[in-house]
Amino acid sequence: MGRVLLKSSILIFSIFLFASCGSSRSRVVTTKKEAGRTEKVTQVYDRTPSVESEDKTVNKVVRTAKKFEGTKYKYGGTDKKGMDCSGLIYVSFLEEGISLPRTSRAMSLEGKRLYLKEVNVGDLLFFETNKNRKVINHVGLVVEIDDDGIYFIHSSTSKGVIISSLSETYWYKNFVMARRVI
Repeated sequence: MGRVLLKSSILIFSIFLFASCGSSRSRVVTTKKEAGRTEKVTQVYDRTPSVESEDKTVNKVVRTAKKFEGTKYKYGGTDKKGMDCSGLIYVSFLEEGISLPRTSRAMSLEGKRLYLKEVNVGDLLFFETNKNRKVINHVGLVVEIDDDGIYFIHSSTSKGVIISSLSETYWYKNFVMARRVI
């Protein structure tokens, strides 16, 4: 009887422990403290693919996404007539034979989660832009990283397909996570 109770307790504790993992919203901020000041530091990380073909695929995905720059926003859209954020990502990857889920929330469960310092061109950035609902509802594709920050292409409801910087206050405040699917 004691062994059964012990095993049950361990099982319940394990379920509680695993259920609580990942439930908090975490951000990775790179800062530099100097002379009593704290300032944001943007670091450049080179992409070192393990296989050369991965690098070519990433470049093709980014090129495909950039072809849609200027396309107006259309909820559920996946072509030049109009597209939403997840439609842009879905189509860009599909052109290279990589099938992703159709919604940003479902995409956020794919691939490997990254710290911001690990992000490279071709990675996905996920956001919570609805202050009333704490769910991922926006996605962008990293197209450039330089000394000024991380730039991503996405479909904005107001401006359509554009390239924005993660350093912009709005995007930085609503950033949730980055993931690598290639």
